[in-house]
Amino acid sequence: MPPLILLLRPHQWLKNGFVFVGLLFGHAWTDPAKLGQALAAFAAFCLLASAVYVMNDLLDREQDRRHPKKKHRPLAAGTLGPGAAMALGLACLGAGAIIAWAWAGSAPWIFFAYVALNVGYSLGLKHVVILDVFIIAAGFMLRLLAGTLGIGIAPSQWLLLCGLMLTLFLGFAKRRAELTALQADSAGHRRVLEHYTAPMLDQFIGIAAAGTVISYALYTVSAETVALHGTRALIATVPFVLYGMLRYLWKLHARGGGGDPAQELLRDPHLLAATAGWLALVILLLGGLRLQ
Repeated sequence: MPPLILLLRPHQWLKNGFVFVGLLFGHAWTDPAKLGQALAAFAAFCLLASAVYVMNDLLDREQDRRHPKKKHRPLAAGTLGPGAAMALGLACLGAGAIIAWAWAGSAPWIFFAYVALNVGYSLGLKHVVILDVFIIAAGFMLRLLAGTLGIGIAPSQWLLLCGLMLTLFLGFAKRRAELTALQADSAGHRRVLEHYTAPMLDQFIGIAAAGTVISYALYTVSAETVALHGTRALIATVPFVLYGMLRYLWKLHARGGGGDPAQELLRDPHLLAATAGWLALVILLLGGLRLQ
């Protein structure tokens, strides 16, 4: 891709799909107003996230040059100058703020909180052990809130808990992948890695993975869920979730993956099939399919 587009990391926009969870589980996908607001929220998060990526690449370009993969990013590789990157980042920030304020629902504070959170992360909070991953998870939780609370859908406490555990799992897996890839020079690229060890991260990942599967399984069988969706069959989607997480762990430990969830999803046919299978079955069940 051209350096300006590469700098925006468009494959990472996949993460902003979290804003559509509210439409799906809130049975609001047929409401044109809510659908339009969710699409605007998605667009706003894409632009704001890209602005954050530009800021991070500007601040971290020296450390990125020590990373086996990140050294190929436009600023680290020198294929794009800081001036052009800064102009692009400001343009994304301004456009994202306008969309968030005007069309993305009734809670624009969510988007500004996302930007503020990421500015704090880039300026120093990313060096605080454990808190760094919780901040990454908080960014995903704000996406969930933008697609629920922000467009007038009451967020399910079970789904919020499941979202938190899933994003903590992905965050700690990312740190584990970085620790493995960089080995002796891990702290030179990301200072917080000197406070992590592989056994410690494996424990954190195990806790978060178990929490994700258990919280999602409990959500599918809770009385509130059965009453809302009119089906007890959502439990049938749990195997897709479990398979996807086990596959991700296999990629992390056996194939040196796990550093970029969006890339892993797009490149691994097993993860893609598990996600597509889960989504298809959820849509069918919420649409009225009855399993005997």
